[in-house]
Amino acid sequence: MNAALNSNAAPSGFDWLSELQTNLVYRDIALKEIINDGLQPARLFEVAHEHWGRDLAQEIKQMDFRFVALWVEDGGGVFTVTACLEKQADYLLLRCFVPGQIAGIPSFTPYFPAADRMERHAADLFGVRFLDHPDPRRWTRHQAWSEHQFPLRKDFPVSGTPLTLTPPDHNYPFISAQGNGVYEIPVGPVHAGTIEPGHFRFLAVGETVLNLEEHLGYTHKGIEKIAEGRDPQALSRLAGRVSGDATVAHAWAACMAMERAAGITVPPRAVFLRAIFAERERIANHLGDIGGICNDVGFAFAHHQFSRLREIWQRDSYAGFGHRLLMDTIVPGGVAKNIDEQTVEAMRASLLRLRGELDELRLPLDNNGSLQDRLVTAGYLSQEVARGFGCVGYMARASNVDYDLRRDAPYPPYDRFPVKVACSKDGDVAARLSVRYDDVYAALDLLERLLVALPPQQDILTAWRVPPAGAEGIGLLESWRGELVCYVRFGENNRIARYYPRDPSVLNWPSLEKLIHNNIVPDFPLCNKSVNGSYSGQDL
Repeated sequence: MNAALNSNAAPSGFDWLSELQTNLVYRDIALKEIINDGLQPARLFEVAHEHWGRDLAQEIKQMDFRFVALWVEDGGGVFTVTACLEKQADYLLLRCFVPGQIAGIPSFTPYFPAADRMERHAADLFGVRFLDHPDPRRWTRHQAWSEHQFPLRKDFPVSGTPLTLTPPDHNYPFISAQGNGVYEIPVGPVHAGTIEPGHFRFLAVGETVLNLEEHLGYTHKGIEKIAEGRDPQALSRLAGRVSGDATVAHAWAACMAMERAAGITVPPRAVFLRAIFAERERIANHLGDIGGICNDVGFAFAHHQFSRLREIWQRDSYAGFGHRLLMDTIVPGGVAKNIDEQTVEAMRASLLRLRGELDELRLPLDNNGSLQDRLVTAGYLSQEVARGFGCVGYMARASNVDYDLRRDAPYPPYDRFPVKVACSKDGDVAARLSVRYDDVYAALDLLERLLVALPPQQDILTAWRVPPAGAEGIGLLESWRGELVCYVRFGENNRIARYYPRDPSVLNWPSLEKLIHNNIVPDFPLCNKSVNGSYSGQDL
């Protein structure tokens, strides 16, 4: 394992903006900036819907932007489409308004593969067509809805139009192949153990994988729909259940977006406690997944040891904060849980114990020939493919795409601490395991510094200020899986009009279809675990 730690941050400050605007002038495209404090640090620009995609997408692609997210809102006869892009740690929001009678705009997907599933999700749930999308197949649409029903339109009831018996969703048009020795292997959607449902369709010759297609969407919960009409407290609880293993990250992002929309400043101690929760969540998940990767190649010793460490860590979270997963610890305006000096000292002692155990376990992992034989070169993802699909978090950094919001676009309290970021050039399962191991070390360092610098006992919650109708906010943070984006818009009387969370898994899941090529079918569980996308997080 040869992951390196890189702490070099590249400041930017929208230095590229004048170049973009100048280039678009030659294409006869005008960007109109809309000042919106709630959407900071991103900057919002409106563009005419007839210029959406094509020339606009081609220009921003040539300028090496990364596609981050896309969401739609039904404005009653007009659809609002917003895309989020990133360059040099600056975030750009592009927005257009699509008349309902048109309900169609050009697609970004021919230029940004990362836009694929987000555009298909919007098409399924809003009925907005992306005219030159290369893959028109449905993605989120269920058999419980007719082809003329769009669940995220305002006129669609929350309860839907339930059928007595929903027909089975078995007609998804997978890519097929014919030829001597080529055969299909269906896996899922029901899996052994506690894994969430997802279908994987392989084309293989012998044991060698030629192609893999994912069909997800079996965990659809209607998150975006049932968020409408909630108050901030209810939305934060809902956000914490988008993906249970990232409850802290999703709740923090939602609260960050709502607080920016309302113009609220969180107390310093609460900001530090949020980061403590987030780093504890990061460590717990990495410990469990390192053990899971080892388990998938039969290295039971490591699986038992890392499962034991994760269990101890989560019991400590329960003892200190009342919940093993730290659910509902982050609330609008601050946090719901505080800690005293005795708990701080107990946590610092646990950091030392965990670091000692990790030091002891690293050697048998690095020097176990049979383990490394299974991990090295397995599931290789090149830097080019990782960039092309917009991968984030450990998936990106294991393929030498070096980006972490805590360092590159720091938000409080990370703006006070230099963050070490693990990165590797190898791109295989071994690199992803190594990057995550080093992530744990970096999180332990951060926790120590956060606990030492924790502001003295004081308020941990700011009184809520009701935002005006139409107020918008965006949350951007580094979850344990990578960059997480959340958008919130308020309606009347402190109620949520639109909530859209983009989990890192939305960008990381497609990479599994690429990195499995030319691997053997029995290595799929190993490769899948090294990605560990959230089924629930990508399917709202």
